[in-house]
Amino acid sequence: MGDDVRLRAVVTLAQAMASAHSVRGSWRAATLGACEALGGSFAALSVWERELGRLKVLANVGERAEDEAEFPDAETYPVNHFPEIAEFLHERWASGGEPNAWVETADGPAGPSAGYCHQRVAALRRRGRGSCVVAPIVLSGRAWGELYVARPVGTPVFDRADADFATVLAAVVAAGLAQTERLEEVRKLAFTDPLTGLANRRAVDIGLDAAVERFVADGTVVSLMVCDLNGLKRVNDTHGHEVGDRLLERFGSVLSVCGAVLPGALAARLGGDEFCLLSVGPSADEVIAVADDLCTRAAELELGDGVACGVASTGDPIGPLKSARRLFRLADAAQYRAKAARSAQPVVAGRDRTVMRLADTPSHTGDRRRLRGKRAGPGG
Repeated sequence: MGDDVRLRAVVTLAQAMASAHSVRGSWRAATLGACEALGGSFAALSVWERELGRLKVLANVGERAEDEAEFPDAETYPVNHFPEIAEFLHERWASGGEPNAWVETADGPAGPSAGYCHQRVAALRRRGRGSCVVAPIVLSGRAWGELYVARPVGTPVFDRADADFATVLAAVVAAGLAQTERLEEVRKLAFTDPLTGLANRRAVDIGLDAAVERFVADGTVVSLMVCDLNGLKRVNDTHGHEVGDRLLERFGSVLSVCGAVLPGALAARLGGDEFCLLSVGPSADEVIAVADDLCTRAAELELGDGVACGVASTGDPIGPLKSARRLFRLADAAQYRAKAARSAQPVVAGRDRTVMRLADTPSHTGDRRRLRGKRAGPGG
């Protein structure tokens, strides 16, 4: 494909996105334009929902398989299966690197620098596709999602030039999506932490209230993990708040990836150095295993001092639970005990009698800001 042809394809893509009259129209224009520009038979556009720890497919175009709707309601994939999106690539991009696309084939990665391939190769083979090119989409220096274009078996495999062109197309798509994102910004601000992209305290309050109502109605297990990132003040005082913010972002990414193991879990930043993970359905043991993994990963973060983590679950003997406030008090008391003991592992409310007493001690609720008994605003 000549440079003039590619230039026209870029212009056509930008114009199509600019003239879209709806969010879905913008998604479809981006996906279809990229598919045509790269000579693909199928293309998909996905977004990383950080608070839910998953890649959600927004649009599928071209020769779709039976399970690929044009605008799927529930086609999602745990983000921990796709570390090439979830790792800390925004730091490389911020320092001048490029969010380069890569090629994969049904036979395995195409070249020594290819991206992670296990899930994608399986999907190519399952759907009769021979190769794909994957391009990260970056908004405001942060991984937003990805653009995926595939060709069928028996057609020319994508090459390095195609990957370079896909990188350009992804940048054009990002610019178009930025316009669409502004239209959604007011809604997002109400429920999203602007620094990490996770849910905020307001979203947790709503989700936890609904989860506890479900527990009371049918016994569905509800678990809450509350985390306090250790060493943030030291990092801010020693290296500056910009470095501290980067540590918060990195921990937010780790929390999103760990939470992806639990279907439907909500990852959130409550404010400052405090985070939480709300799980509805999985057992207490499953949530504790995720908390263990989170503690291990947090201890490996550069400049950080690990995380103090507390867990409270209706799957454990925690006594009567008539409100969301009770579960929050228990999880926060467990986190408080983990921090005081400098524990490298999570403390679990229903398996630690001291935590149970701590949560029900009036003097403790005063020391811990009444264990957040009062509703906080969007930032916690």
